[in-house]
Amino acid sequence: MRLRNQESIRKVLPGGFSQAIKALITTLNLTNTYCSEAQSNYHHSMKSKTYRLDRFISKHSPFSMSDTRYLIAQKRILLDGHVAHSVQQTVTEFTHVVLDGHCLNDKQPVYLMLNKPKGVVSATKDSQHPTVLDMIQHPQKGELHIVGRLDLNTTGLVLLTNDGAWSRKVSLPETKLAKTYEVTLAKPLTDEYIAVFREGIYFAYENMTTQPACLEILSPYTARLSIIEGKYHQVKRMFGFFRNQVVALHRVSVGHIVLGDLEQGQSRLLRRRETEINEHY
Repeated sequence: MRLRNQESIRKVLPGGFSQAIKALITTLNLTNTYCSEAQSNYHHSMKSKTYRLDRFISKHSPFSMSDTRYLIAQKRILLDGHVAHSVQQTVTEFTHVVLDGHCLNDKQPVYLMLNKPKGVVSATKDSQHPTVLDMIQHPQKGELHIVGRLDLNTTGLVLLTNDGAWSRKVSLPETKLAKTYEVTLAKPLTDEYIAVFREGIYFAYENMTTQPACLEILSPYTARLSIIEGKYHQVKRMFGFFRNQVVALHRVSVGHIVLGDLEQGQSRLLRRRETEINEHY
């Protein structure tokens, strides 16, 4: 049964529990305020910087936009090793730009995975807890932002990059990248969970129903859950529908990017095939 509106949720929840759920969601919303500044910074960092070639030249050299046509005619500009041919060519933040033998832009994209320990904040800075960036040893770590945050006590796969376009591609629902978690519950699981998760659960606070999710029961108290969304505290709230508390939550993969045997607190660069989202989806 798909739970689509507030009336339907009243029919499946006892009155007292319905009030408890509302109180829980209010608490979660207040907690989310703590992360609002980090979330704002995250979206800002995901914006890719692109320029027309003439604008880039005027911004990064003594030459004006109108001068760029002459520079192109004289074959003095190289883009990624090739002679520039138009003022309208696009320069991204990772385009290698050379003018008269001098490099104007040589920024390299970085793609990292981290096995986040419990108690580490998915933020770039925090006054009370260690952050995921504190776990990273990389010369460009100051440029990195987080692709898909995890809660303070959730462990596992966190992706970091300085490539805003790649971040959006990974995060967009249209990409349909499955996020897979190993979940430990306080109460035993039943086959009913599988059917309900597959149909979707109505979240009254957002007035939306979750996309179909795949649940595999591993033992009476553990399961593997794959979802393609990332609503606030979504996994905990889905199991909360059954009044079953999530005791431990560990993300093992995002699409074809798998945490594998990476030790907790350790990070590594993604392999090229792991960054090629379009080839898999």
